Parts: sequence; C-alpha cells; structure tokens
Amino acid sequence: MDISLFDYHLPKELIAQEPIEPRDHSRLLVLNRKTGEIKHQHFYDIIDSLSANDVLVFNNSKVVPARIYGKKANTKGKVEILLIRPQDKQVFDFVSWPQDWVIIGKPELKKDQVIEFSDKLKGTIKEEIGYERIICFNKQGEELKQEIVSLGQAPLPPYITQPTERSFEEYQTVYAEKHGSVAAPTAGFHFTKDLLDKIQAKNIQLEFVTLYVGLGTFLPVKVEKIEDHQMHSEFFELSKETAQRLNQAKKDKKRIIAVGTTVVRVLEVCAQNSELESKQGWTNLFIYPGYVFKFVDSLITNFHLPKSTLLMLVSAFASKDLIFKAYQEAIDKKYRFFSFGDSMFIQ
Repeated sequence: MDISLFDYHLPKELIAQEPIEPRDHSRLLVLNRKTGEIKHQHFYDIIDSLSANDVLVFNNSKVVPARIYGKKANTKGKVEILLIRPQDKQVFDFVSWPQDWVIIGKPELKKDQVIEFSDKLKGTIKEEIGYERIICFNKQGEELKQEIVSLGQAPLPPYITQPTERSFEEYQTVYAEKHGSVAAPTAGFHFTKDLLDKIQAKNIQLEFVTLYVGLGTFLPVKVEKIEDHQMHSEFFELSKETAQRLNQAKKDKKRIIAVGTTVVRVLEVCAQNSELESKQGWTNLFIYPGYVFKFVDSLITNFHLPKSTLLMLVSAFASKDLIFKAYQEAIDKKYRFFSFGDSMFIQ
C-alpha cells in the first residue's frame, strides 16, 4: 500500500497552536463507520452519546519534561536533546533515574562529546547507535530527576511554532499519573475533571492502561510501501485487575471505547480471541488498513498528520475512504487539527 494514499492537504491556519479553554469546548466530529453518517457537535456533547453500557479506556501516562537545552563544552555551541528512555532497562523505568539514557539530539552529537546543561548537570555521549545516542549524566537518582525537572520542557511537536507558557502547562491530560511519555496521549486532552465527574455520574465505567508514548511519535514514515515501515517500540502495561474488568465488560456486551490510538494499541496487542491477557512489555504493533480489530468497538481520537501511522490506524478502524471524507468535511468546516485541535468520535 503506497504512502501517497494517506496524504492530504491541510491549510496551515488549521493547525491548532494552543488548546481551547475550557478543553471540553473543542469541536467533535461524530462518525458512524457503519452508515457513514457525520454529525458536528462540541466535545461536552459526548456525554449524550454515552450510557452505562459503555466503557471508556484511557492512557494514564504522563509527559516528562524530556527536552533539555545545553551547550557543547568545547565549542559552546547550542545543543538540544530529547530523553527517550533509560538504557538497558527491561522494564520502563522513570523512577530510579539512572545515569545512562537513550536520547536523540541536534545538532548531531559525536561519541565523547561533553554537554553542559547547567553548572550542576553535565553529560557525556558514550555511544552512537543510528540516530540515537547514549548519554551518561554526572548525576543519578533524585538529584538527576530534580535537575531535569528544573531544566527540561515538555517536548511539544514541531508544528506548534510559537509555544507559550500555557502551551507547556496544558500539554498533559487531567488524569495523567505515570511519568514516562515524551509526547502526550492527546485524545485525552478534551476531558475536563468536571466532564469526567458527569460521565461517572451516569455509571459509565472508566478504566486505565499505560503506554509510554515514545520516539515513534516524532518519526515520519519514510518508506514508499507502508508495509515496510518499522514502528518504534514503546512500553505498555495492562494490569491483571483491569484486564479482568474489561473482559467482563466485553462478556456483558458493553461497548469498549478507546480514548486515543495508544489505548487501541495496548488493547489490541493484549487481545487473544477477543479476550485480554494481562501484559507488560514493549510493543511495535503497526495497525494499518487490512488489520482486523479484536477488542476495540469505538474510538475517540484527534485529527492526525498526513502520511502518519496514526492516520493509517484510524483508516484501518473506519475505512480509508470514510476517514478521508470526514477529514475533508472537517477542513471545509475549519476544524482545528493535530495535538491541540478538535476531535472525532468514531462509532
């Protein structure tokens, strides 16, 4: 399947630069994937489409301030790095904060290069592995965490060209709990605490899984045939208790609604014969048209970049023709696109 099939033209002025306030006042395109019907609402209207027969599944990962600026010790040239994950960890660990980390950086960093981030924090490039680098910091544990939290910023996507302090503050879901993502699970941005309270008041089941959004969010698809694309692995967790509750909900014929593509990937990688197995580990599951979904019934998602793996996933879920019809209608009606933009509810 050729990558060009997933391209579309988006006027630049439709790329959202900051979130709507309050968040649940974003627009909502409701797409019925069986009939092709499209409705236009606001996100707070979603509660009218939900009942006690629904289960909302969220990704509770939390964005770390993973983008850090420094300078080369020898030339004083400016450097930007992005923390990806601790090195040599079988389990994703943003708790112990070891010295050695996998990063990407610009400009290109060479082995033995020393980078100064502050008077207290320095790092040395130990290895070059493709586009990734291994950096060894001069601190670890709580000291390293304090320095990075003090110096770092949330790694906003590059299409947010003029970020404000509010942009960084709002790049987090209201239910974020587990530090470790370098990008936010943005479908959850539209939920406010007040809206979640109203949803729970309708006896709608809420469940949480974890996928730490990683480098794959920043990597474009560079191959012509999408089947040749290799997804970057990301760490996920589905607890035994959550799997049991979701399996019971499925047996009770409740509708499983994934809040975001990251939740889709967790549920689908854990599903065997329409039943979830409790798992944790790394996944590079790549969902594109032709994929047969095993567990997810409906999807809440944002509007995604052209030629992106996320656009391919939603095209697999609702059919490419229907997704592109909905996207064109959203463009015609001047919806806001990407991370801080409006949303879709695919039923």
